[in-house]
Amino acid sequence: MTVSRPALASHPAGYTGLSPVTSHRYNRDMTATAFCLHALGSSSEEFALLRTRLAGRLDLVGIDLPGFGTSRGSAGATVEEMAVLVEHAIGASGATQWALIGHSMGGKIATVVADRTMSGANGLFGLRAVVLLAASPLAPEPMDEDRRTEMLGWVAGRAISSEHARTFVDANTATTLPPDRLDTALDDVERSDPAAWRAWLERGSREDWSGSAAPNPVPALVLAGAEDGDLGVDAQRDLTLPHWPQGTLGVIEGAAHLLPWERPDEVAAAIGGFWADRVDHGPVVPRGTARVIASPRVSARTRKALAARSLPDDPAAEPQVLTRSQLETLRAVARIVVPQPDGPQVDLALRVDAQLAAGDGDGWRHDGMPTDREAYGAALDAVASAAAHPGTELADVLDQVAAGTGADGRTMTAEQLRLWFEDASVDLVRHWLAHPATMAEIDYDGFANGGDGVRKQGFQLLSAGSREAWEPTGARR
Repeated sequence: MTVSRPALASHPAGYTGLSPVTSHRYNRDMTATAFCLHALGSSSEEFALLRTRLAGRLDLVGIDLPGFGTSRGSAGATVEEMAVLVEHAIGASGATQWALIGHSMGGKIATVVADRTMSGANGLFGLRAVVLLAASPLAPEPMDEDRRTEMLGWVAGRAISSEHARTFVDANTATTLPPDRLDTALDDVERSDPAAWRAWLERGSREDWSGSAAPNPVPALVLAGAEDGDLGVDAQRDLTLPHWPQGTLGVIEGAAHLLPWERPDEVAAAIGGFWADRVDHGPVVPRGTARVIASPRVSARTRKALAARSLPDDPAAEPQVLTRSQLETLRAVARIVVPQPDGPQVDLALRVDAQLAAGDGDGWRHDGMPTDREAYGAALDAVASAAAHPGTELADVLDQVAAGTGADGRTMTAEQLRLWFEDASVDLVRHWLAHPATMAEIDYDGFANGGDGVRKQGFQLLSAGSREAWEPTGARR
C-alpha cells in the first residue's frame, strides 16, 4: 500500500527512506552513517527530525521495513527475513563506518543485525555503535494480550482505519503530538500493510532470540520513555541492557513510546552526547581496508576478531585489574614504547588491562616471575615511584629498567623488572598491531587469505589490473 505523505516543515530536502530492496550508496569519509530501523506502524519518516538535529555528527539513513513506509510487505515478515534485508541494504550502501538506531520493533531487528555483524557471519564490517529506542528485546516482547488481540482486530480483512490509527498513536504518546508530526505518524499507521502488521504481532514480537545470543561488545545507548508501558524503563533495564556489557541506559522524561516524534531534541541530544563521549574515539579503519575485511576473502572467524578489535575504547572506563594510578602509568609507558601518530589513538593500556582480566596472554612467563596480574601491579608501582623523583623522566626510568639497572621495587628485583618490561612491551606492541587501522597503516593484508568458501584459507596470485570475483566491475584497486 503506497499513498502520498505530508512533508514535515523541518524535513530536509533529499531525505529518503531506503527500501531494503532499493538501497542507495551513502558513504562519508568523516561522518559515520546511522541506519535507522523504525517501530511497528511507522516508517523512516519518524527519523526526519533526528536527522536534522544530528547533521554533521551522524548521517541518518532510514530503512523502511517490509510492509511499512514504501517497502513491499512481501519482502519478508520474520525477524530473520527483515534482518537479512537490512544487512543487504547496509552492504549495498558502501558505508564502512556505521551505526544502528532501532526503535521498538526496529530495535529487535537492529540487535540481531549487530549480533550477526560482530560474529562475522553476515559479511558486514564497520559497526561502531548501537542506539536502541524503547526497543523490543531479543526475548519475546512483553505485551498485554488483550491489547495484542485488539490491535490484531484492526486489520481483520481490512486496512487500519483512521480511528484505530489515532487510538494507536494516542496510546503510545505521553501528550498529543504537534499537528505536523501527528499527521505523519497517523499516515504511517494507516498505510501499514495489514499482513506485515499481523505478522509482527503474531510472530515477530514473540520470537525468542535470546537463547543463542552472546553478549555484544559494541557500545550501546538504550533509551526509554519515562511514561512508556510494556517497553519502558523496567523492560529496557531487565530485558535489553543485559545484552550490552558496554551499554548505558537513559530515560527521556515526558515521553512514552514514540520517542523520535515526542522528544526529538532530547533524543538527539542523548545520541549526540553518547557519540561524542563514548564512540568518537580511537582510529577508524580506512575504507579500503574495511571493504576487504567485509569481503569473501576474509573468514567469518577472522572478521569477528577484527570487528571486536576495531571498536572504540571507552575513555571513562574503570580498569578491571590495575588501579586507576597503575593504568595511568601504563598509559604513559605505552606512549613511550608505542608512539602512535597524532589524532585518535588506541588505548593500549586499557586493552592490556582487559587482557589481564581475561587471563589472556602469549602463554609464556619467565622463570621466577609472579603471575601477570601481580607482575604488572608491582612493576607499575615501582616505575611510578622511581619516576616521581624530582628531575627524573619516565623515559630514563624505562631505559634503566630495560638495562636491568632499575631500582628494585618492594616485591620485584631489578632483573624481574627487566623481564616484566620486556613482556609489557610485547603486549603493548601486540595490541597496537592487532588493530585493523594499524594493519592498514603498515599495509598488512595477511588476514585476507581466504574466506569460508570452497578454497577456505589460502592465497591466490592476482595479476596487475585484475580483480576478485566479489569486486564490482570497475572497482579501484
